[in-house]
Amino acid sequence: MPDQPLLLIVEDDAVFARTLQRSFERRGYEAVLAASPADVDQVLADRTPRYAVVDLKLAQASGLSCVETLHAYDPDMIIIVLTGYASIATAVQSIKLGATSYLAKPANTDEIEAAFGQQTGDAAAPIEGRPTSIKTMEWERINEVLAETDFNISETARRLGMHRRTLARKLEKRPVN
Repeated sequence: MPDQPLLLIVEDDAVFARTLQRSFERRGYEAVLAASPADVDQVLADRTPRYAVVDLKLAQASGLSCVETLHAYDPDMIIIVLTGYASIATAVQSIKLGATSYLAKPANTDEIEAAFGQQTGDAAAPIEGRPTSIKTMEWERINEVLAETDFNISETARRLGMHRRTLARKLEKRPVN
């Protein structure tokens, strides 16, 4: 359908990217995937998305460079940054580089789509934090320490105070990309 809005999803986690893609396609979007800044350049060579959802932390790159590229390509593009590593510094940089919104993971399709429609700030936005499950907090901490140790499983297990095999089993259940 030519009247479908084009959405670019920049995410290096293939499972999460595909899940988002299917969810948005069910809502009437045409969704294309990119896993790196080079993939973003390839998409932009052929098409101009109206919307973009960019993961802040890509495998070996920062999603901020993708935000900058997308905004320079089309300043009217609505760019949403998703991250499991939310911080004030990256939120500010994302907005300065052209992002419209910054959402902490886990964000669902409803929240992302609502952010597409909200191009100005909301002074009534709630200040309280969003409840996070223990499993999500554990997974975020594991990922954070893995990144700090350059994905060294033994060192990560030592820093987390768990047996290496226990960490390996957790990673088998939910692999890191």
